[in-house]
Amino acid sequence: MANSGDDGTDKSFPVNFVPCMSPRACSSAVSTDSVASVPDSIQPEEEHRYVELSHPAQLLSGLRDLQNRTQFCDVIISVDGQEFPCHKVVLSAFSQYFRAMFGGGLAESQQRKVSLNGVEPAMVQTLIDYGYTSEVVITRQNVQSLLSAANLLEIIPVKEACCLYLEKNMDELNCVGIHCFAELHACSELQQKSKVYILHHFQSVWQHEEFLELTKVKLVEILSDDDLNIDNEEIVYHAAVRWLDHDVGNRRNGFESVLECVRLPLVSCYFIHDHVESHEVIKCSQACQKLVKEAKDFHLLQDRRAEFSSPRTKVRKSSDKTEVIVAVGGEDDKVVLRSVETYDPNTLSWKPLACLPFAISKHGIVSAGDSYLFLAGGEYPDGSANKSVMRYDPCLDVWTEVAPMNIARSELGLVMLDGFMYAIGGWDGNVRLDSVEYYNIETNVWTIIPPMKIALTSPACVSLNGMLYVTGGAVLEDGDGIDIVQLFNPRTQTWSEMRSMKIPRSGSGACVLDGKIYVIGGWHASTENTKRVECYDPKMNTWIERCPLHERRYRPGVAVVGGKIYACGGEEGWDRYHDTIECYDPITDSWEIIGEMQTSRSWLSCVSMVIRKDLIGKDRNTTHQCTV
Repeated sequence: MANSGDDGTDKSFPVNFVPCMSPRACSSAVSTDSVASVPDSIQPEEEHRYVELSHPAQLLSGLRDLQNRTQFCDVIISVDGQEFPCHKVVLSAFSQYFRAMFGGGLAESQQRKVSLNGVEPAMVQTLIDYGYTSEVVITRQNVQSLLSAANLLEIIPVKEACCLYLEKNMDELNCVGIHCFAELHACSELQQKSKVYILHHFQSVWQHEEFLELTKVKLVEILSDDDLNIDNEEIVYHAAVRWLDHDVGNRRNGFESVLECVRLPLVSCYFIHDHVESHEVIKCSQACQKLVKEAKDFHLLQDRRAEFSSPRTKVRKSSDKTEVIVAVGGEDDKVVLRSVETYDPNTLSWKPLACLPFAISKHGIVSAGDSYLFLAGGEYPDGSANKSVMRYDPCLDVWTEVAPMNIARSELGLVMLDGFMYAIGGWDGNVRLDSVEYYNIETNVWTIIPPMKIALTSPACVSLNGMLYVTGGAVLEDGDGIDIVQLFNPRTQTWSEMRSMKIPRSGSGACVLDGKIYVIGGWHASTENTKRVECYDPKMNTWIERCPLHERRYRPGVAVVGGKIYACGGEEGWDRYHDTIECYDPITDSWEIIGEMQTSRSWLSCVSMVIRKDLIGKDRNTTHQCTV
C-alpha cells in the first residue's frame, strides 16, 4: 500500500517488506518505551517468514544462463557425438538415473564426459532443457521417443506427462500400439487404460492395421477377456481369422490357442457349419477340430451343458444375455411362496420373473438348455402333494401347464437326462415312493419306468455322462438320511448301487462341476443338519470330503454358474431359515458368504439359466415375494 508523508514524498513499502520491530535496530523511529507500552493484544510478531515467490524461476533462469555460458559445468553428456555441457547437481536433482550415476560411487561420477546409449540426442537435449526450464513440448512426433528416454533416465514427471498425452490422443487406430508401447515401458496406468479402450472399442479396433501386428500372446489376452465389448461372438471369430490370414504361413501352427479364446459354443450352429468348419487351417488341425466338436456338442446336448466345464461356455459381460440363478418357490418361516427370482453373481443383485400361478414348496425344477424351465411336483400350502407340471418360457416370461405326472410327488428328485425329464421317488401324501417316471418334451407324455431299489424322499439327484445318480434320501419317519447311491442306466433300464457316500444324508443339494458330483448339506441325523460337503469322482469311483459350508443347510437351493457352486437358503434347524448365499470355488476349495436372498427361505429349488438382460431388468407390478 502506498502512503504519502507530510512532505509529499512516497512512503510506500515493497510487498514483502515488514517493518522491523527490534528496539535496537529501530531506535531512531520507535523508542523502547513505545514498544513496551503496546498492549498484549496487539504485540507484534518476533519473526517473519519471507518467501520470494519468483525465486524458483529466478534460480532456474540463473542455472540455465550458466549452462548456456558453460560456466561451472562439471560434466559433458555425450550422445551419438553430440555433447551437452551440464551441472551434475542439476541433473541429479531431476533424474534418479543421474543421481545414482554421480552419487553412487560409479566410474562415471569421476568422469568429465559421460556417454549415453539407447537414446536419441534430440530427446536428451529436450530432457536437459526440461531440467533447466521445467518446460517440455510434447508432440505426436516426439512423444514415444521422449517417453522412452524419460523412462530410461527416470524423469518421472515427463514420463507421466507423455502418458497423459497418449491417453488424451488415443483412438481406435492407435490404441493397440499405445497399449503395447505402455507395456514395454512399464507405464502401468496407461497400459490398463489402453487395454480398457481396446476392449470397449473392439468392434472397430480389430479392423485396423495395428491389430494385425499383435503377438499371439497379446491377441490371446485380449480375445479371452470377459470384458470384450462385442455384439456377438461371431465378431471374435472374424477378428481371429483376420489376424491369422495376415501371415498364415507363420501363424497357422498353434492357431488353436487363439481359437480357444473364441467362445464357439455361444455362436450359431449354422455359423459353425458355414464359416468355422470350412476354414482351411481349422480343417487341417486336430486341435481346432476338437474345439469345433465341443461347440457342436454344446448345441446338440442341451441338457448336458452343466457338464461342459469350459471358459468358452461363459457369457461375456457385453452380451445381451447373462447367466443367472433362478430361485423358485419354497417357504419362509411363515408362508409358502410362489415367487420366482433371478440372482446375478456378477452384480450380486436379485430381479423378479413372472410368479408361479400357485404357491409351492418341496418341488423340483430343471432347465432344458436355455429354452425352458420345468417345475414338477411339490407340496401345496394345505400339505397335499402336487402332480402338475409347469413350463417357463424365458422369451415370453410366462408359466404354462403341461401334462401332469402319473403320480403326485412332493420331496421328489427331478433331473434332465438325454432330453427327458425324470421324476424320482418322493411322497404322494401317504407313503414314500420308489417309483420313477420320465417326461418326453416333444410328445408331452409321462412314462413309468422300473422303480428304485428303495423308496425314499428328499434325495439329491443329478445326471452325468448319460447316467442318473440318486444320492441319499430319507427312508424313516424322522427324516434320517441314508448313504446309499443308486445309479440308473437309461439304455438298459436297470438300477444298480454305487459306492456309498461318507455320511448318510437327506434333503441335500447336488450339482455337477468339472465332471464330478457334489453333494451339499442336508439332514445327517435325527437331531442335526449338516454343513459337510463331499465330491464323487466317477472315473475313480471315490467320494472325497470337500471344504464344509459356513452354515448348516437342509434343503438349500444349489446351482452352478461360471465354474462355481452357489448354495442359497436352507434350514439351520427346526424353523430356522437362512437368507444367505454361499459360493464355492473349486480352485481354492473354499466357501464364502457373498450375499443374501430377498427372504429367509428353504425347500426352494434353484437352477442356472442363460437369460435376456432386458427380461430381468424390466419393471414389474409384482413384488419380489409372491405368497399364497
